[in-house]
Amino acid sequence: MKTLWLTIKTNSDTAFGRGDGLSGVVNFEILQDELGLPYLSGKTLKGLLTFACAEVMSALDGALPAIKMKSWKESAQRLFGSPGSLLKDIGWMHIGDAHCPDDLRQLVAWEIQQSDLSRESVLDALTIIRMQTAMSPRTGAPQKESLRSIRLVKQGLILIARLDFVDRDPEGIDLYLLAACVRALKRAGSFRNRGAGQIEVDIYDQLPDTDEIKPSTPKYFAGFAAEVEK
Repeated sequence: MKTLWLTIKTNSDTAFGRGDGLSGVVNFEILQDELGLPYLSGKTLKGLLTFACAEVMSALDGALPAIKMKSWKESAQRLFGSPGSLLKDIGWMHIGDAHCPDDLRQLVAWEIQQSDLSRESVLDALTIIRMQTAMSPRTGAPQKESLRSIRLVKQGLILIARLDFVDRDPEGIDLYLLAACVRALKRAGSFRNRGAGQIEVDIYDQLPDTDEIKPSTPKYFAGFAAEVEK
């Protein structure tokens, strides 16, 4: 079984929202684990990558002949599968939740056990609350009772997700397409169309737990470019 890793860095404040809120605190809360650390669900991450793949495929379809598109379409099927519940429709790539790095999680868990640090304090340290209100199109003034509070992950947070290829290892073209999808994925979370949610995603061949481990995205994306130019 081949395993890859994705890092997701927030280049702006980002709302990895769960949709609901907490009475008296925020109207729109983010996903958080048992330690109070933000995370992004694997289901949401797969949806973001699938959407990015659709954009890449659309660009390729406009530039390549049908005979060359066939291999890219087969690769997209292998990676992400297709809608449906049949076993044959399931992609090879299983995407896990994107969590904070293990060393940070271990440190926070130790601090919670050994001191009076609370998960609420952890969450507050890594997030901000932004206020928004709807504006009247007629007067340009804030609409009554439209003020909403939204929690966002602070810029600079790094999350790590595991990608497992359970049934078969990916072929070269699969890694190339995945790199293109990663490069195309620039925004995530709620309110990404309102200036929030700028992210930077990279692929790693091994767990990036030290600074010496470099991303494999440039290598795989170079393969993508070379394959397209053939």
